[in-house]
Amino acid sequence: RVVVINARHFVNMAPASPTTSVREGAHTNSPEPTSTSTRSKSPPPRNESQESFDGFDVDANVLLGSRQMRVRDYERVTAGIELERREREAAELRSTSSRSGSKTAKAATLPRLLDCSGVVQDACAAIIDDSFNRCFQENDEVAWNFNFYLLPLWWCGWVVRNAVLFPLRLGFILSASAVFTVTFMFAHYCTPRRWGFERKLVELYAAAFVVSWTGVIKYHGPRPTRTGKVGGMVYVSNHTSMIDYLVLTQVSPFAVIQQKHKGWVGLLQRTAMNAIDCIEFNRTDIKDRHTVTERLKQHVSDDTRLPLLIFPEGTCVNNKYCVMFKRGAFDLGVDVVPVAIKYNNIFVDAFWNSRRQSFSRHLCKLMSSWAVVADVWYMEPQRKRDDETSIEFAERVRTMICERAGLKAVPWDGMLKYYRPSPKERDNRRKAFAEKILSGL
Repeated sequence: RVVVINARHFVNMAPASPTTSVREGAHTNSPEPTSTSTRSKSPPPRNESQESFDGFDVDANVLLGSRQMRVRDYERVTAGIELERREREAAELRSTSSRSGSKTAKAATLPRLLDCSGVVQDACAAIIDDSFNRCFQENDEVAWNFNFYLLPLWWCGWVVRNAVLFPLRLGFILSASAVFTVTFMFAHYCTPRRWGFERKLVELYAAAFVVSWTGVIKYHGPRPTRTGKVGGMVYVSNHTSMIDYLVLTQVSPFAVIQQKHKGWVGLLQRTAMNAIDCIEFNRTDIKDRHTVTERLKQHVSDDTRLPLLIFPEGTCVNNKYCVMFKRGAFDLGVDVVPVAIKYNNIFVDAFWNSRRQSFSRHLCKLMSSWAVVADVWYMEPQRKRDDETSIEFAERVRTMICERAGLKAVPWDGMLKYYRPSPKERDNRRKAFAEKILSGL
């Protein structure tokens, strides 16, 4: 149909031949000739160079000479038809939105709004897929007491967990803490350190904590030896909560790198943890970082000390993701043993959000649940290759842990959640955004 329109347009513009004018006159002025001579008169002989096109006789030479113009007209008309089609669809969409409400209109406006600016599109993409904050989000508890026959069962379970199990577990851990305090003071001041009583007491105390949650822990792979004489080896693991150390220590005691805390946790760090050569640090103090590096090298070079446990993420992550590993544990020049910990959230979420709740409240949450279920995998020791850097070595170990525990590796530094951008950095970002907007106007 488009070609026909262009041909007619060309015929009207081309010089009319006698045949064309006669046939046009016969076609437009009189529908049927009345004269007998005209009716019996045969049409004039056709030239081979003439063609009949939709009732019009057009010279073929003229058509061939205007082929390029016809192609251009075709392309122009095709684009116009496509534009009309889009306008017609937009009009139908607007009419539909006026009938159905503003929801459809918003859906049609959003793509146009995102297409108008790449900055707006990137910002919306960051809001929709915020993989950083997802690393520190707690699991939403799905309510299952939504009808009349499940609600009594839920209430019975709540009463059993909070009125029966929690008091028993709390009494057990308080009693275990009292016994541990007395026996540890005796072992610390009255027995030689080479006997290893302090290490054994820390191991039993960690097992008491696991019992207070009714911990169901399955260990896979070769476990560390209980003698503790395997120094010169570093164990690295993903980090979900401070209970990770308790879960691993109940099998074999470890010396761990730990952030300084306050309260009763800080008291344990300064007494029991320091007695087994644990290393404390303050993440906000730069001088502590250099001191920790030197103490790490001294620790791994002594074969008589406990194996060193490091959580290279540097913060607690919700056991669904795994943030970037710090390379400090991979610069020591010793074997690194990857350890993967995966908690089952069927009864309770083991993730500790230190910015929302204290560790005491977190323990109460665990003790008021049915059980803490987890799997622990000890993998084969890994050594740094000759053709890889410390960062590549850390990434390779992180990949092994993520694949074993079913975690998603994300390219974020977990320490970012402890810092906020400075006002100077915010102003620079605003200026860059304003310049980009103004340059597009």
